[in-house]
Amino acid sequence: MNEFVKTFTPAEAPWSIEEFSDRMRAVGPERYHDLHPFHKLLHGGKLDKNQVAAWALNRYCYQEAIPRKDAAFMSRVHDRDLRREWIHRIQDHDGTPPEEEGGIERWLILTDCLGFDRQYVTSMQGALPATRFAVEAYVRFVVEQPLVVAAASSLTELFAPSIHRERIAGMLASYDFVNDRVMAYFKRRLSQAPRDANFTFEFVKQNARTREQQEACVEAIRFKCNVLWAQLDALQHAYVEGNIPPGAWRP
Repeated sequence: MNEFVKTFTPAEAPWSIEEFSDRMRAVGPERYHDLHPFHKLLHGGKLDKNQVAAWALNRYCYQEAIPRKDAAFMSRVHDRDLRREWIHRIQDHDGTPPEEEGGIERWLILTDCLGFDRQYVTSMQGALPATRFAVEAYVRFVVEQPLVVAAASSLTELFAPSIHRERIAGMLASYDFVNDRVMAYFKRRLSQAPRDANFTFEFVKQNARTREQQEACVEAIRFKCNVLWAQLDALQHAYVEGNIPPGAWRP
């Protein structure tokens, strides 16, 4: 046999829908940011008001990026039915005045309560560099990846309701500067996140048809978990360990 004749390994067969579903869901217990030490401090009432404020200020960058990444996703979609469904995500965050204020407005109510000027928050000039880099990496991922993989990156929403319930209960019980109105963002996401996650989960299961696509979708969820984890790493380093970088907000 000629030693230069290439041998090809046949592509692996796709996972069954059940196995694919299980693999996507398994990412949460392994990597979701509810496991992060900063998360445990926040929800356990172990942070002071300035540390909670730093979290809210930096998290605004992520909230602001969500409708941008969804608009980028929609700009690539030729299926009108998919666009009609996906546009709810933008409306959930940007609002549909005057009926619906939107998630970004509800987040600004939180930062109002914590003493920030809105213009300062929306300028994002006081955010940590690592926060900005992580958030923009997520937007770029959605711009560059195949549609089904880009959609899969949002499936951390599968794990979100439990963290929202924990956050609402923990922060209301632990911080006297938090009330029901301030926690309105998280309460609304208890219904919005499952709706979005269920649609996207079905979309990904039906449209990731090869093993390579399926594996890329699982990796997309891991990537998104890394984006969320990196933001908490930055907060831990700056506002718990005291390594605030130049230009970032200082209490």
